[in-house]
Amino acid sequence: MSATEVRVSPRWLRLREPADSAARSTELAELLAWHLPTAGPLVVHDLGGGSGAMGRWLAPRLPGPQHWVVHDRDADLLRLAAADGPGPAADGGVVTVETRRSDITRLAPDDLTGASLVVASALLDILTADELAGMLDACTGSGRRPMLLALTVVGRVTLTPVEPLDALFGSAFNAHQRRDRRLGPDAVAVAALELRATGAEVLVRPSPWRLDAAHAGLAAEWLDGWVGAACEHEPALAAEAGAYLDRRMEQAAAGELAVTVDHADLLVLP
Repeated sequence: MSATEVRVSPRWLRLREPADSAARSTELAELLAWHLPTAGPLVVHDLGGGSGAMGRWLAPRLPGPQHWVVHDRDADLLRLAAADGPGPAADGGVVTVETRRSDITRLAPDDLTGASLVVASALLDILTADELAGMLDACTGSGRRPMLLALTVVGRVTLTPVEPLDALFGSAFNAHQRRDRRLGPDAVAVAALELRATGAEVLVRPSPWRLDAAHAGLAAEWLDGWVGAACEHEPALAAEAGAYLDRRMEQAAAGELAVTVDHADLLVLP
């Protein structure tokens, strides 16, 4: 499966948006604000932007006025992005939204003409090495501009209380993420290496999901997908998966489970 074949449900995006908002690096957003052009409106291209959550988080942290261009293949998600745009900019400037139905794995430099900033969220790990290289080439080949690439998984998950099976499911899930040549938890290192080779400064900061009793619904949904993907890659785990998942679901419902899913954010300064 490549990024062109991944479809994300609106329900999942709504469920994860509060955890995403809490996880993204505010430090990198503040640094970004200092490196943006001051003349004219800020034009932001959001790659694989889905329902527009990145804009709702970032636009109020940047000076305005701003024009956001949300790229995605899913027309239903783009309608949500257009209907629920960001609030005003940090200085009260007006923020507008445009949507483009497009395949970011076929992105060309001309698609980013006029962009003063490129952003993406929860995207890099579902790309193959070739898809990532092509996307980065398009981003860097059409002008030198900052990029903020947020919430890429790095392959570390911690559940409390700890169980011996946690590591087995974690390892199988990471292997599943790498299926069909996708980068999965290797994406941050690969992207940072390629971007630094262009002469850019690349800053990497942690952006972990921290799920506790306040995120019981998201934790349960994530657990179901995490265990399911692990069993798809390693069918031998299925024999113990049912009882394991039942225990973890009970803990989540009772507010007794804490989950940390590590991600990383990259700020790229040309």
